[in-house]
Amino acid sequence: MKLSVPAIVAVIVAAAAPAYAFAPQCYSPAISTRSSSAVFTTAADNDVPPTESATESATESETTDTSVVDDGLIPTKLPSDVGFDYVPLAGALASGAFEEADQITRDALIVIAGSKAKGRDFVYFTEVKNIPNADLATIERLWQQFSGGKFGYSVQKKKWRQSKENFDLWCKKIGWMIMDEDVERKRRWFGNSEFIYDVKKAPEGHLPLTSALRGTSLIKELMKHPVWDNDDWKKQPE
Repeated sequence: MKLSVPAIVAVIVAAAAPAYAFAPQCYSPAISTRSSSAVFTTAADNDVPPTESATESATESETTDTSVVDDGLIPTKLPSDVGFDYVPLAGALASGAFEEADQITRDALIVIAGSKAKGRDFVYFTEVKNIPNADLATIERLWQQFSGGKFGYSVQKKKWRQSKENFDLWCKKIGWMIMDEDVERKRRWFGNSEFIYDVKKAPEGHLPLTSALRGTSLIKELMKHPVWDNDDWKKQPE
């Protein structure tokens, strides 16, 4: 059987592609250390953006049509200190398209973290402090509203505290671990995602996802962001 050049290239690419959503080694040039506990990448790629956006990879049945979302469900005031438009995020969440909303949230973090993050297309943990409180609060209120309080960074922070900031234990609490026969491992993202985008089936704090490919520093900084120092983020804008 003869193969055309494009077919041969496709075979080579498929053979070279990683089968798992985690890497054998996680190296963060930003912190110059190796982390044995952070050996995977989730669908949240503030560190390494996915090759396709959620809307590009989703099928027609999975893609959100925000035109059919009741406008009354979407808050009229979605503050942003940097002028970011949160209506698409609100529309995705209101329609129950949590996978799409997860991607939009990652894209938003890259933009609101500053020009350097936007230029390289991912966020360093040192840039989390640049994320405005107003923007993170808007994102959080939307996730809380449309998940019934089940998803959001503040929920993950609660689990983080309960886990005494132990990354692997935290992953278990929010459902980022899975049993594969007799082996417990972190969920895969590449190929068919093993993460749960059904609010009824997912554990508390399961979404949004954040990459640990370069270590756990990004997650830790999000958990330490000053917006969580009090409950002001819960207040609806006037």
